[in-house]
Amino acid sequence: MTTKKRVFVGMSGGVDSSTTAALLKQQGYDVTGVYMKNWAEDLPGFYCPWQDDYEDAMRVAVQLDIPFKMYDFQKEYRSKVVDYMLDAYKQGLTPNPDIMCNQEIKFKLFLDAALEDGADLIATGHYAHTKDGRLYQARDSQKDQSYFLYRVDSAPLERTLFPLGDTTKDEVRQTAKKLDLATANKPDSQGICFIGDVPIEEFLAQFIDTEPGNIIDENAAVVGQHNGALFYTIGQRHGLGIGGGLPYYVTGKDMAKNEVYVTSDISSDDLWSRELTLVSTHWIVDSPIAAEAYQARIRHRGELLECKVVTDANETVVVLADSVRAAAAGQSVVIYRGNECLGGGIISKTKP
Repeated sequence: MTTKKRVFVGMSGGVDSSTTAALLKQQGYDVTGVYMKNWAEDLPGFYCPWQDDYEDAMRVAVQLDIPFKMYDFQKEYRSKVVDYMLDAYKQGLTPNPDIMCNQEIKFKLFLDAALEDGADLIATGHYAHTKDGRLYQARDSQKDQSYFLYRVDSAPLERTLFPLGDTTKDEVRQTAKKLDLATANKPDSQGICFIGDVPIEEFLAQFIDTEPGNIIDENAAVVGQHNGALFYTIGQRHGLGIGGGLPYYVTGKDMAKNEVYVTSDISSDDLWSRELTLVSTHWIVDSPIAAEAYQARIRHRGELLECKVVTDANETVVVLADSVRAAAAGQSVVIYRGNECLGGGIISKTKP
């Protein structure tokens, strides 16, 4: 008699992970649901929904008649994800906490804990594909989450199932409604990963002291005041509080001087980049070859841009076929070879 493979499903209390657990049970796996308690702190004026999410996940587990447990990763999430994000913003960078959460929490801590508890595999509600330790884009290009997964190692991917990789969001909703899952009509979560619907500015303000400073245009004229340079990112147009005339776009900032720089010239070289220098590169299996053509994505749902990737002993440079607007230090650039996600790195500097 063949023993069913034990799969621990990360259940966040949302419709995607709920449907993931349901589909895997239908496929004959021995499924256990796991809620990761990563953040449980209310912030002034903002409610952390972890208890609601936990109870929603538990309701679905009861409906599916599967075991359910909770892993408490609050300490690790604070040190590996939140502190990383805060440190990056203090340096004037534009980090992505979801990417770090996948690298450090979901596909490291969760995987290790699940295997220690007797799991053969883990699964999540990400829209992506994995095969033989490689990562591929999902069928639904609008929901594809391979961008957020580029820092996951090949070994964890070999132990991971992504049942939603061949589905669309509408199909997931329909499946959840057909199965009458408790989360079938639950809205998608917004805001910071696991923390809730908190605007990033409000979250940062709770942990980092900021001072107002000058907003300076390309002619060195002071055109406004900001409430903290760390709140602004390259290409930003809204929220500058500069009235009248042409719109302004953020072109840079000096954290030491607490100054934000802007231009009203949308074609300014300070807004457009063709060469992106990467640090902290991570390649899942294959690293790019200089002579070959690849595609790059500089933000989730961003356009795939034709590029070359040149690596020497000191740095990796992505050379784009066409310039891209608003590439900012701290953002991740993810490299694709057709449908396969090879990996990527974090922008340290840009050139027109």
